[in-house]
Amino acid sequence: MPLRLNIRDDPAAAASRPVARRGLLAVMCACVVLVVGMVAAINLAVPMLAASDLRPSASALIWIVDTYVVFFACLVIPGGAAGDRFGRKGVLLAGLALFGLGALLSTVAPNVPFLLAGRAITGIGAAAVLPNTLAVLLHAVPAGRKGVTIATWASMTGIGGIAGNVGGGAVLSGGSWRWLFAVAVPLSLLLAAFAARVAPVSPRHDRPLSLLGALLLVGASVALLLGIVEGPEAGWTSPIVLIGFAAAVVLFALWTFVELKAEHPLLDPRLFRVPALRGACLGMTAIFFGMFALFYVNASFLQYGKGFSVLLTGLGIIPMTIPVILGARQVGRLVQRVGVDVTVALAFAFVGCGLIGLSTVDASTPYPVYASWLVVTGIGVTLALPTLSAAISGSLPPARAGVGAGLQATTREFGSALGVAVIGTVLTGRFVAALPPDIRANHDPHTVAQALAAAPGRAPEVISAFVTSTSTALRVIGVSVLVLGALVTGQSRLSRTRGNR
Repeated sequence: MPLRLNIRDDPAAAASRPVARRGLLAVMCACVVLVVGMVAAINLAVPMLAASDLRPSASALIWIVDTYVVFFACLVIPGGAAGDRFGRKGVLLAGLALFGLGALLSTVAPNVPFLLAGRAITGIGAAAVLPNTLAVLLHAVPAGRKGVTIATWASMTGIGGIAGNVGGGAVLSGGSWRWLFAVAVPLSLLLAAFAARVAPVSPRHDRPLSLLGALLLVGASVALLLGIVEGPEAGWTSPIVLIGFAAAVVLFALWTFVELKAEHPLLDPRLFRVPALRGACLGMTAIFFGMFALFYVNASFLQYGKGFSVLLTGLGIIPMTIPVILGARQVGRLVQRVGVDVTVALAFAFVGCGLIGLSTVDASTPYPVYASWLVVTGIGVTLALPTLSAAISGSLPPARAGVGAGLQATTREFGSALGVAVIGTVLTGRFVAALPPDIRANHDPHTVAQALAAAPGRAPEVISAFVTSTSTALRVIGVSVLVLGALVTGQSRLSRTRGNR
């Protein structure tokens, strides 16, 4: 493919200049931690947001969490393509600037629509940042260091989730949800300044961008989540819900048609004809579906049900990371010994059973019991992520490694958004049903904050209804993960059997 180079983009010239690369890996990894950490950190702020002067509804709370994730998920592949087209360093810096702008708008948001706009802009910025951090690194490091660099970069997506919970809890302990976004503004600007100093300029490609495809994918995803999120409050047969689901079907079909006809599609739907790739992408989506559903409900359960402070809540998820820290290096050996299918099946069994185990916990259960089920879930995540990542990468030729990286990011973030939407929907419906009839009839609350404000003297009954709804929601997610895991492993075994004939 021909390259369009100018003096600034000449890789030979770039290599000849003394570029300060000692801190390049640290700066790029910090960028990843920032944009991924925001996905996890916002869940800790849900109780604060629910009780804030914005007075968000239950569905609005889900949108506040999911708007960022949807734009992040759907635009991460276009973000990488934009970096190839216009320059990776430039798009990375623009992404950090957009991230900071969106965080600033979120900080000063006077109402929910304004906050959602800020979250959308932040998500667009994150989608420009994530793929181009890796692209900048791969252009800068020598061939012998690329493997280690990729592994280090990939580990930052997991560390970002931990940092989001712990760091978010520390920031939110200041007492306002606005602090979470306010802190992100100087961080993004500081990282942009460092990146401008240490990141080298890379060559540009003439490959066109499928903007229509990107818009259709965002629209279809938003429409799907609209149907899921609005169901409990608007009614499952209400016009907005039916229109949302119908629009999702139409827009996904249009996206498929446009991408099939495009000379250079951003994401070629024909790739999913490969059974191994299709199964691995579904598996990655399902694992993050379960993990971020847990993150969404964990923050509220520990604060409302267990009476934890927001800082302790952020620290409370740490047991889930212990298997990742101790066992990540052993997963490759396990795969060699028992095979991919068995490893993936074990991963789903641990995640699904861990979530079901968490559903048995109530307000009186000691935290160590809760933590032990987090460890069980963490074992499943540890087994799944490197195995499914390798399966996605291994299903594509080396020339399409960038597509594989984009698919991993897209499936992770889309699974996260879907998990939050589904568990939020189940949580709201069950919470309303579990409230005392008089509170429900007189005030029609859909969040814990609304119910506590309406009936301040009946907090134990409201919290009991919330804990009941949490158990139901986690059980639904756990069973869903087990079913999806059975589909993934079943398809994988079937495809291998057919391939051996």
